[in-house]
Amino acid sequence: MTDLAAVSWGANRIDLFWVDEARALRHRAFDGTAWSEPESLGGTLGSRAAATAWGEDQLQVFATFPDGELWNRYWDGLSWHPWESLGGELDPDGTPAASSWSADRIDVFAPGRDGRTWHRWWDGTRWVDWERL
Repeated sequence: MTDLAAVSWGANRIDLFWVDEARALRHRAFDGTAWSEPESLGGTLGSRAAATAWGEDQLQVFATFPDGELWNRYWDGLSWHPWESLGGELDPDGTPAASSWSADRIDVFAPGRDGRTWHRWWDGTRWVDWERL
């Protein structure tokens, strides 16, 4: 495992994400006692992964794909939802960064093909359009 992204959504919980040799996203979690077996979350990533927790047992993971778009998957406490494109004209090799400051706010930042930093956020009901910083 190299180029890890780590996030915690609660006490005694750590989730790790990394990109395998086939460019698919991998995931493994620690529950305070033991590590789960690694699982594939699929995809064909161009970048490393970024992850954030937006509530207890709620995770969001992001990566830029070779098409230059930002893609994400999320865990809702029961299951992983399929990859979804958030669009963008991003550097396929540039790694995004993600953060959350409440259950209704997720921010993601990514380097664009233009060399600038781009920002998109979840406002509790929808993904707000990209803005250049």
